[in-house]
Parts: sequence; C-alpha cells; structure tokens
Amino acid sequence: MKVYTYDPAPNPQRLAIFLKLKGVEIATQQVDIAAAEQLGAAYREINPAATVPTLVLDDGTALSEVIGMYTYLEALYPEPPLMGQTPLERAEAVSWCHKLSNGLTLGIASVFRNRSKGFRDRALPGPLNLPQIPALVERGQRQIDAILPQLDAHLADLPWLAGDNFTVADIDLYVAIGFLSWIKRSVPETYTELIAWQERANERMG
Repeated sequence: MKVYTYDPAPNPQRLAIFLKLKGVEIATQQVDIAAAEQLGAAYREINPAATVPTLVLDDGTALSEVIGMYTYLEALYPEPPLMGQTPLERAEAVSWCHKLSNGLTLGIASVFRNRSKGFRDRALPGPLNLPQIPALVERGQRQIDAILPQLDAHLADLPWLAGDNFTVADIDLYVAIGFLSWIKRSVPETYTELIAWQERANERMG
C-alpha cells in the first residue's frame, strides 16, 4: 500500500493520526498542494478527485475518502480498535465523523477557502475552479458557533464522542480543533467540557 498525502492539511492529518495510533507504517509520497501538484495529470490519474490523501491498495484500488480508509484499515489492523467496540459505539463513531465533517470542518473550510487570497477561484477542493463566495465566510462562522456548544454539552456526560472509548470520531474532532487556528479561532474558555476533552485527547495522542 501507499499513501499520497500532504502533511499539513486536515484530512491527511486524520489518516496520519489513525495510522500512528494503530502502529502501522505505510509508504507515503507527498503531494505539494501549495504548488497545485494535486491538479496535475500524473496525480489525477491516481485520484481523479484531485484530493489528498489517497490510499492506493496493493491491487491498485485507490481510496480517496478518509472514512473509507479508516474502515478498510480497521479491518486489516483491528487492534487497537478505533472505530468502536460495540455495534452502537461503531454507529456513533461514524455518525460523529459525518456530523463533524458537515458541521465544524465544513464551517472552518468555508471561512478559510472563501476569504483567503491563495484560494481565489479555488473555493472548493477538487478539479473544478470555483469562485469564492464571501457570504459563505459568515455562514461558516455561524456553523462553528452552532456546533461548539453542542459538542461541549455532549461531552459533559461522556469521556469521548462515541461513548466510553476513544474512536475515529475523536481523531476527527482533534484535527478539526487544530484546523480552527487556520482561521485564527480556538475553543472558547467557557466550553469547559470541550477543553477537558482536549486535554484527554492530547494525552491519548502521546
């Protein structure tokens, strides 16, 4: 197997943390997003979606979505379990991954990509050149403001997003909170449960 990645970006960070916690090493090749290498013909032959990371399996199959990579690699390397230890916990973990993707991560990305000069006409990842929409900056900020208190309330009763065990949902939240710094935001001090979760996650990451 081989991973095509770009270390600083959020989605590659999700996969990198997963592999680290699994103790699994896979050959990697950096794709220079800053130089738009992902849009070149060579990389698009590997992944037509022009996104990172891409996990290429030994038979040549290319996986381009991190949730799919989690699922495949969890089956190959079940210990330590990171996608839940019961049917309900697995369902909660995947559900939270989607909630975070559609809420917190999307909100941050909307702010970042729609106001950054470096993303002029590149407002969405992928092969299409799409114009920035300034109104999506405000909408993204509102998405962030809406989901942070939900997360804080949820974590008042649970140590981890999906329940008693650390899962991929916590990896995704950990990366998303780091992504906040890209738009010069952080978790407000008033969200004490979420901050306590951050402290536990930092310890879990080693």
